[in-house]
Amino acid sequence: MGQKTHPVGFRIGVLRKWRSNWFAPDSKVPEYVAEDRRIREYIKKNYRGAGIAEVLIERAVEDRVSVTIRAARPGIVIGRGGSEIERLQEELSKMTGRQVRIGVMEVERPELEAPLVAQDVAFQIENRINPYRAMKETIRRVMAAGAQGVKIRISGRLGGADIARSVEMKQGRVPLQTLRADVDYGLAEAMTKYGVIGVKAWVFRGEVWSPGEHNREVS
Repeated sequence: MGQKTHPVGFRIGVLRKWRSNWFAPDSKVPEYVAEDRRIREYIKKNYRGAGIAEVLIERAVEDRVSVTIRAARPGIVIGRGGSEIERLQEELSKMTGRQVRIGVMEVERPELEAPLVAQDVAFQIENRINPYRAMKETIRRVMAAGAQGVKIRISGRLGGADIARSVEMKQGRVPLQTLRADVDYGLAEAMTKYGVIGVKAWVFRGEVWSPGEHNREVS
């Protein structure tokens, strides 16, 4: 068996920060973790077309939750005159029993966000585009946007085959074990009539050097 780890979790504290920020006594931790999961699942399920890259959650006090949504198409989440975001705040407040405040940020370069890359391939597969063609076209766009490497893997009953299999395409380099490498990871699912097809995407956006480390390397 391979020793695999989540590329984002592997870099927390080095290149990444937590997607949920709060402090709580031990008795409250399971409740908050489950609540964060429900919030993320509700938003991603109801706003699939908005291109949700990530949902950031903060809890400054016990009865208040701040949610920041990073989306490629923020207008879908905000709605006309902010009507949709108000409705979402009400729904999440009912679900959690706390006061929920929502902010929306636009993703500047969606081609370099791995969750959005995986969602793009999944949408194409759902629209009956050939999986190989979908991966090839998406990889071309990601590399043209400035990525140093990209890898996409799809698994499931591809083309309606009786036996599930995995197919992978890669371009450039994706150094998963290098901590200074800014590697983003995303997972999406395509709901087809043959079943669920999973899509994983890794995007290598370059290496992040600290000034001291860079000087040692040059010398």
